[in-house]
Formats: sequence, structure tokens, C-alpha cells
Amino acid sequence: MRTLMLEASSFADIELAAQLLRAGELVAIPTETVYGLAANALDEAAVAKIFAAKGRPQDNPLIVHVYDREQAQSLVKAWPFTAQRLAEAFWPGPLTFILQREERVPGIVSAGLSTLALRVPSHLAAQALLWAAGIPLAAPSANRSGSPSPTLASHVLDDLNGKIAAVLDAGPCAIGVESTVLDLTREIPLLLRPGGVSVEQLESVLGRRIELSPALAHALPTREAAPSPGMKYRHYAPRAQLTLVRGDLRSFFDYAVREKPDGLLVFGSDEISLNLPVLRYGDSPEEQARQLFARLREVDELGWRTVLVRCPPKEGLGLAVYNRLLRAASFREVG
Repeated sequence: MRTLMLEASSFADIELAAQLLRAGELVAIPTETVYGLAANALDEAAVAKIFAAKGRPQDNPLIVHVYDREQAQSLVKAWPFTAQRLAEAFWPGPLTFILQREERVPGIVSAGLSTLALRVPSHLAAQALLWAAGIPLAAPSANRSGSPSPTLASHVLDDLNGKIAAVLDAGPCAIGVESTVLDLTREIPLLLRPGGVSVEQLESVLGRRIELSPALAHALPTREAAPSPGMKYRHYAPRAQLTLVRGDLRSFFDYAVREKPDGLLVFGSDEISLNLPVLRYGDSPEEQARQLFARLREVDELGWRTVLVRCPPKEGLGLAVYNRLLRAASFREVG
């Protein structure tokens, strides 16, 4: 199969992508978070192609992208008040709800669970495509399962060229890390994955604290079902072994001198005096989120086998960056 490159700025290409999706094909699409690998969420055979193309485990659920709140409500059994308040505040945007799934949504989308992950993306090309296709789209990140998520169309082609029908190119993703996932099937909302909407923003709108899943900082047990993507397996990872190093720059230097890694992943303004190769991923959480996955891909392009990473702050969007790095490092953290 030859993978077509389509332009998100072209109405004709948007319509062609919509036709491919209605025909049961896979199309990589831009969102404000990362590029997603989309299929008709109501077509079981089409959704199965996502798992095959990515090499994704069948017990890893997908997020369904919809055009608006009305379409979202048609796919779930109940729409609680918390969903209403949060949708009014953050949709369209990088926030995913976990709610009880309607039976017309194939179980393969949710890895056999009774729940469904839903969001309304804010990217204009994604909205235009959802409107043109007229169907909800199941869309995990458009990469090989476990590898760094794609924030450019070229990243998608690096992983999936020849395995999918088309890529809709809209340039770099604005946020750079995946959506926040919040379980709303319980009395107190539970954060399953940090992302583009912070814990602080969620609690400000709800006027109450939310709970944080233990799986944010620890691996989910092998036999436990994952209610959200990004919880159970090694994710976002280059082939290299990453180690997160907590503490100040002096502590980072001391550890690097002892361990002698192939390279360092540091903040944008860090003054590095060590004779070791360096990649930088920004200073602010927003910069770090936008640059992180591209830098992790560069690690493999450079052939590094061992990498020490400066640990980002764990507040706001920084929590999402930290979470991605922690999983990419298989929870290897020192300091």
C-alpha cells in the first residue's frame, strides 16, 4: 500500500480523507496534541486495522474523537453533571472523558471494557475532517506501539509508511503531548493520564479535588485492565535506555560523571560543562511538551543507547511531561 500525503489546508484533501475513513481505511490526522491514527469508531473491522498497523496490544483501549458534545452524548449511556461542566470549560480541547459505553460502539474500541474514552479535538483540520466524515473516529497516536508519539507528519511516515492509507499533514502539533484522561464514572473524578489540561485547571472548574491514579507513578499490574491508553505498557519510548535524574544541575552532573551515558537530555538554558553529547528540550513546560517526542526520536537517530534526562517539574503541564518521560524510562528514576 502506498501511503498518500494529503494537505490539511486543502478542502479536496479533507474530503478525500473523509471518504477513505468512511470506506474503512486508516488515516493519520493532526490534532492539537499529537497526530492520531483514525478509523471509523463504529466499524469493528476498521478499528482492528489500527491495532494491526501499530502492533498495539488488544487490551489497550482507544480514544474516540467526535465533532461536538451532542455526538459524544450519543455514544454513552449517561452524561453526568461533571461532564457537562468540564465540556463547557475545555471542549473542544485536550481533555478526554471516560464514561459508560453505548452498545452500538464495538467493544474492540474499549478493549472489551464497558466504558468509552471520548474527546472533542480543537484542531481546525480535525474538526473539519470529523464534520466531513460524519462519523466518530477512534484514534490513538499514529506511531508504532510504544515508540515516541508523532508531532509531525514525517514522524508518522517514519513509523507507518505503507501500512495506512493516508496522512493529513497540518504541520507541527501545538501542544505536543496527549490529552488528559479523566474517569467520570465514579463519584470523585479520577485522573488516569495527565495531559494538555492540568490538574489545577480541572479542580478550578469543578471546585473540588480530583483523585490521581497510582498508575501515574507506577506500572499497572500485568493482569489489571487498563481503563485508559498510556497506562499499562512501556510508552513514548526510544530504543535507548532513559534514566530520569531528579535534583539540581550539580546533582545531574555528578550522576553523569559516574555513569558516563551516551548522551544527555537537558533543559534549554542549562549550561553544560561536561564533555558529553547534549539534546535540549526547552525550559518551560509548554516548550518541553512541544519538543519532547521529537527529541526522543532524535536520540535513536543519533544511535545513543543510554541517556540521562533532567527531570521536569511536576506541576501544571509539567506533570504530563514528567509522566511521558517516566514511562519512556520504564519508571527508572534516581536522585
